[in-house]
Amino acid sequence: MLLTTPDNVSLCVREFGNPSGPAIVFIHGISQCHLSWRNQYESDLARDFRLIAYDLRGHGESDKPLDAAFYQENVRWAQELNCILDGLKLVRPVLVGWSYAGRVVCDYLLTYGDAKLGGINFVSASTKTGREFASPGGKLLRGMMSSDADVRLQATKDFLHLCTADPLPAEELESMLAYNILTPAEIRAHMLTRQTPYEEVLKKVRVPVLITHGEKDQIVLPAVSRYTASVVPHARTSFFPNAGHIPFREETGRFNEELAAFVNLCQ
Repeated sequence: MLLTTPDNVSLCVREFGNPSGPAIVFIHGISQCHLSWRNQYESDLARDFRLIAYDLRGHGESDKPLDAAFYQENVRWAQELNCILDGLKLVRPVLVGWSYAGRVVCDYLLTYGDAKLGGINFVSASTKTGREFASPGGKLLRGMMSSDADVRLQATKDFLHLCTADPLPAEELESMLAYNILTPAEIRAHMLTRQTPYEEVLKKVRVPVLITHGEKDQIVLPAVSRYTASVVPHARTSFFPNAGHIPFREETGRFNEELAAFVNLCQ
């Protein structure tokens, strides 16, 4: 289905699973799309939960306006996510924000607070940037913003290889590359050059919070999740010792089991 944001961006939204179950909204990272969550919406989670995955503005099959304002103003990201919650009439959904989507969740909190939410699962999530959190993946992101197509393509390939602790099957990597290159370089640059003014709003979160992170993550360092946990005192943490940046693919069984338990706790 398509939903339209207040600033007239058309979003591609997919829904799976049990329409009567508790709602889970999966939000992907930069250059990704809803297909990132295939191991969730094609799993046993679909038996018990209403699963929503959508393509962020500038990604996948959603609109891709090139003006920087569409990506650098916090309120637009907040309104985009709120468009999903209101458009689908979701009642106290749990937000699962992976990587860059940690910022999207925080943008929502800045504008709307957490009153309409059931809980938040930050997954290898970026909630703060700074030199102390610089990572090997961060250097590759600069190449992914290049105007040179060859540089951009190679940087994207290297980024995807770095996302997991162990190599993914070639077919899966090819699929990921296909949807990663749908995001224009200009949009990547707009997204990565904005600030992360989220500490105060994270301190105010009252709904249950689960923080999930792979200990071998080289894209968003585990230190970022430890920071998030330090400013959300009631947050629960779950670190996956053998996973990289995509624990929900690398250790799908454990991730899905922990997510199901968390969502049930939030009801």
